Order: sequence, then C-alpha cells, then structure tokens
Amino acid sequence: MNRTAEITRKTRETDISLSIDLDGTGKADVSTGIGFFDHMLELLAKHSLCDISLACRGDVHVDYHHTVEDCGLALGAAIDKALGERRGIARYGFFILPMDESLCRCAIDLGGRPFLAWSTECVSTMCRDFDIRLFVEFFRALSVCGRMNLHIAHTGGNEPHHAAESVFKAFARSLRMACAADPREAGIPSSKGTL
Repeated sequence: MNRTAEITRKTRETDISLSIDLDGTGKADVSTGIGFFDHMLELLAKHSLCDISLACRGDVHVDYHHTVEDCGLALGAAIDKALGERRGIARYGFFILPMDESLCRCAIDLGGRPFLAWSTECVSTMCRDFDIRLFVEFFRALSVCGRMNLHIAHTGGNEPHHAAESVFKAFARSLRMACAADPREAGIPSSKGTL
C-alpha cells in the first residue's frame, strides 16, 4: 500500500507545498523561513521515519503564528490523506521521551475524532526569537486536520529548546507506533467499522 500524500495550501498569509511518505526513512527537506521550527520538523521526520518535504513562504515579517499554524494544518491533512481508510493500522501510539532534564509524554489515537490535550511545565519560552508557546497552535491544527486525538504533556525541565525537542520527538515516536501496520488487524481497527 502506498501511504503518501501531497498537500498544497495557499492563502494571503502562507503558501505551502507539502508531501509525506508514512513509510519512509526519516528524510526531511524543510524550509519554513523559521530556523528553529525547521529543526523541530526535521526531528519529527527523523523519529517518525516519515519522509517529509515542506516548503512554506509565510508572512514571517508580521509574525510566526500564521506559518506555524498553517504548517500544522497542512501536515495534519497530509497524514490523514496518506492513512486513507486507516485499515490495518495499530491506531494507538504512545511514548515517554527524556531529553536531558526535560520529559514529555505523548499519546495518540488515530480514531478519527480530533482533540488536543496540551500541558507544559516549561516557564521559559524563548529560543532566540521563537516563542515555543506557538507549538500548541501547531499541534492543535495538526490534530484537527489529521483527525487524531492527541495528548501531549511536558512534565519536567525548564530549558525551552530541550522542552520543544522532547515534545516533537515524543510525538514523532507516538505517530510512528500508531501508523504502523498491525499484523493481526486486516480491517478497520474500530468496532464501528469505520474511522
């Protein structure tokens, strides 16, 4: 089964071209105009083993918000499209990831019902000129367009780079588990018969 998708999204605020291969090797070709965000997306690709190509021209001269949120919308839509009927997948994924003093717990249900539960104990928020509080907007948009229930809890550490990195890596590993083929599940992993 070919689990790939291409998404384009163009507004007055952003112009995004994105492709994903859920069964890749973790390759990333990412350019958003925001260096720290690119770094996080590269980590997402590497640890999910998804190949992600993303080019975004956004109004970063105004703010980073539109670029970060719209990339979440596009990535979520691409994941949803690549999963198709979601037949034969594990559906659930979870991971606890340490990153030096930081710790993040993540759990995903690819059951089709979007929801984001988000919490962080990191008080420091700035990595150079990037405010990591924007990542809640990224993951909210991703969960809605990806039709996933997503719980992310950063529970330790106050270094913002490590906090963000632990979140993205925990999400990536959880996504990898949830998207994986379940050798015992040939159909839709739901008693309803559809996701």
